[in-house]
Amino acid sequence: MAEPPVVIWEQEVRSLLHYRDLIPSLEVALGKFSSRDSAEVIQPVRSTIPLQKHSGFMGLMPTYMERDGILTTKFVCFYKRQEGSALPAVQASVVLLDPENGNLKAVMDGEPVLYSQWITPGAHVAAVGACRPDWRELDDVLMKDAIVYVDSREGAMTESGDIILSGAEVFAELGDVINGSKAAHRERTTVFKSLGMGVEDAVSAQL
Repeated sequence: MAEPPVVIWEQEVRSLLHYRDLIPSLEVALGKFSSRDSAEVIQPVRSTIPLQKHSGFMGLMPTYMERDGILTTKFVCFYKRQEGSALPAVQASVVLLDPENGNLKAVMDGEPVLYSQWITPGAHVAAVGACRPDWRELDDVLMKDAIVYVDSREGAMTESGDIILSGAEVFAELGDVINGSKAAHRERTTVFKSLGMGVEDAVSAQL
C-alpha cells in the first residue's frame, strides 16, 4: 500500500530549500535540459488552458528525469488581479511522483514594464514575468539591442510576448552557457527571459 503523500506548505518550502543546495542543482539541471538528451530531461512546452471569464489561465508543466529518477508536474494559475487585491496573481503547486509506480510522494506549495532608456549599457536584466504571447514587460528597443538568453528556446518562442512581439533573436539558453557551447557576454547589455521550467521544479522538489 502506498505511503500517504507529504504536503509541504510555503513556509516549510522556504525553510527546507537553501540557496547553497538549490543553485548548484539548478545549474546541473539546466545543462541537462539544453543537452537535449531524452534520458536526462523530458519536458514539453507548458500546456495552458485560458480562464477568460476570470482573466487568467492555468498551466501544466510536467517533467521526467529518467537517470535521476525524478517525475514531477507543476500546476500554476495566473490571474490579473484588481489593484489592491489581497489575492496573489500567481498560485502554484508542484507534485512529486514516484517514477517506478506513479504513486504521489509529495505536494509542494509553491503588468510591469521596463524601458531601454532606464537601463545602463552593460547591465543585466532578469525578466521573470509576462509569460503569455500577448504580454510584455520589456520594450522592443531593449529586446533588440540586448543579447537575449532564455531558459528554454522552444518555450520562449511559444510563450514569451517580449520575444515574439519584438522579433528579438534568442542568442542562447542558459544551459548552453553552463555547458560551454555559448558565451556569457558580460560586457554587453543582456536579458535573461525566464518563463520557468518543469525541470527547475523537479530538482527543487527532489531536494
